[in-house]
Amino acid sequence: MAKTEYWLRGPLPEYPVLVQPVAHALLQAVDEIEDLLMDFDASKLWIKPNGMASVGFHLEHITGVMDRLFTYAAGEQLTEVQLQYLKQEGVEKPGTTKEDLLGALKRQLNLCLSSLKNTAPENLAEVHYVGRKLIPSTMIGLFVHTAEHTMRHTGQLLVTVKCLPNM
Repeated sequence: MAKTEYWLRGPLPEYPVLVQPVAHALLQAVDEIEDLLMDFDASKLWIKPNGMASVGFHLEHITGVMDRLFTYAAGEQLTEVQLQYLKQEGVEKPGTTKEDLLGALKRQLNLCLSSLKNTAPENLAEVHYVGRKLIPSTMIGLFVHTAEHTMRHTGQLLVTVKCLPNM
């Protein structure tokens, strides 16, 4: 039986109303990813079917994007550690397990959810700057893009898993 999607489970009282759709989308994405990879053969983690991005890449990328965009939403710029992580997304890391990648994703989700809970609604329109070019965005724009980008890669991850060869 299919689970009820997060947005249909009702309001999240501990979150400001304007960021609830972001929280719903992030929770939904991680829930779908966990279900999708429950019986996933970890030996396929870094395979790129037909040149598509690997499952490992999508897991690392979703985690990294959530971290980076929430950093910008906090009014900060990326650290050297975050830039190094970005450069290594999708590079096969021998010994890295599916559980390692899912654990990192869930830890990042929890950091994002905590940030959303503690967001003052009056700050959502604040301008924050993205990247070295200091491209302007708003806090709410960064949050919404995090949700949109996360769901986009969740869909791509689903397709990637379905395209992997049976072994």
